[in-house]
Amino acid sequence: QVELVESGGGLVQTGGSLRLSCAASGRSISDYLVAWFRQAPGKERERVSYITRSGQTSYTDSMKGRFSISRDNAKNAVFLQIDSLKPEDTAVYYCAADWEPLTGEYNYWGQGTQVTVSS
Repeated sequence: QVELVESGGGLVQTGGSLRLSCAASGRSISDYLVAWFRQAPGKERERVSYITRSGQTSYTDSMKGRFSISRDNAKNAVFLQIDSLKPEDTAVYYCAADWEPLTGEYNYWGQGTQVTVSS
């Protein structure tokens, strides 16, 4: 029922910042738990962060500090701010919504946005 579209990725230098956007259409993004994932070449997909319907945020331990998730209900979007970018942050970043606790899966996914950090 909801479509997710990521944007904001690109090529940046080490130490730079990016704000990734996950824009929703069809439903209010605040109706869902929304998570950010990333997948680097040759590595498994890993969760970066999530934000609940109530606005509670959580971060994977290795992502704490440089990553910040937020939601703007007026824009119907969830954002991921990444500061002090490192080459190892290079990955395709995805947003996903509507976590299903029994399976651990998400019902909706965006197409991903590429983040490339040059050394």
